[in-house]
Amino acid sequence: MTMTMDAADLRRFVTTLFERTGATTDVAAEVADHLVMANLKGHDSHGVGMIPAYVANIRAGHLDVQAHGRLARDSGAVLLVDGEMGFGQMIGREATDLALDRVRSTGVVCVGVRNCHHLGRIGTYGELCGRAGYVSVHFVNVVGHAPQVSPFGGRDRRMTTNPFCCVVPREGHEPLVLDMATSAIALGKVRVAYMKGDSVPEGALVDHEGRPTTDPAVMYREPFGALGPFGGHKGYGLAVMCELLGGALAGEWTAQPGRPRVGTIVNHMLMFVLDPAAFGGLEGFRSEVEAMTEFLHSTTPAVGHDRVRVPGEPELETLALRSREGIPIDDNTWAGIRRAAGLAGLAESEIPV
Repeated sequence: MTMTMDAADLRRFVTTLFERTGATTDVAAEVADHLVMANLKGHDSHGVGMIPAYVANIRAGHLDVQAHGRLARDSGAVLLVDGEMGFGQMIGREATDLALDRVRSTGVVCVGVRNCHHLGRIGTYGELCGRAGYVSVHFVNVVGHAPQVSPFGGRDRRMTTNPFCCVVPREGHEPLVLDMATSAIALGKVRVAYMKGDSVPEGALVDHEGRPTTDPAVMYREPFGALGPFGGHKGYGLAVMCELLGGALAGEWTAQPGRPRVGTIVNHMLMFVLDPAAFGGLEGFRSEVEAMTEFLHSTTPAVGHDRVRVPGEPELETLALRSREGIPIDDNTWAGIRRAAGLAGLAESEIPV
């Protein structure tokens, strides 16, 4: 079964929940806004379903609700932010704000973000850059727990879902947003399918013997299987670059077994922000972006498709729909959220039915 919740009600509830864990109202609201917006845009894998994991990590001491980003190194156009294991949503926002402030004078800025809890939906930070008129590129790795994704040609787990994001601004429109896991699907989407009792798409998972399966239980019950990379060797190659640029360079912490695996979620990110005006042809750039977007939109739809979309448009359509009709949450996910709310200190009367 599935319930439906109004976004504003859900946002208030999540804000209160994280306030009870000791977070300030500003931090709690930032995290709640981020999670609920992920649901509104159709990325339930990065939405409020993450609350039980966050509360568990707070209770285990792996997530510091009071922490903010610390500028560890400032080399002008190169910045390094240490998240001090705070909420990734807060650290990511602070690092992005630093990048946007700096790029105005440097034309391009590279920001490393290390040691933060789950950053959430990486597209959120790209959208901030795109709406401000800048291009951004993000390489992210995921550590702190056992790997979940097998390399191309293998069946053992060696990495995690390692997101990649690239955003291009559009004058007078929402930016184009490519935001994706480098695994066949995001691990959170496997979790959502598992909680709902659904299958996952073919080609996403293998069982413990390396045989293809659509059963998400192989990621949660022994003997464990693995996620595969998207696009075969190409997706695997991009995942390795995210691991080495986000992890080795920005974070100095990769999925190799010499580093800690304590069951938490740690993200590192290497982010580039570029001012298109630095090339001197801003109007030409904008004109070409619009002309190419229009050219793509003019494509005759293939059978089974209503029209051709550019990256970011499916999320905008889902945002409009769920803003009107509410956010669907399956019963198992909501039960986990209710348990987490109780652990955070909320009374039964404070938890929406």
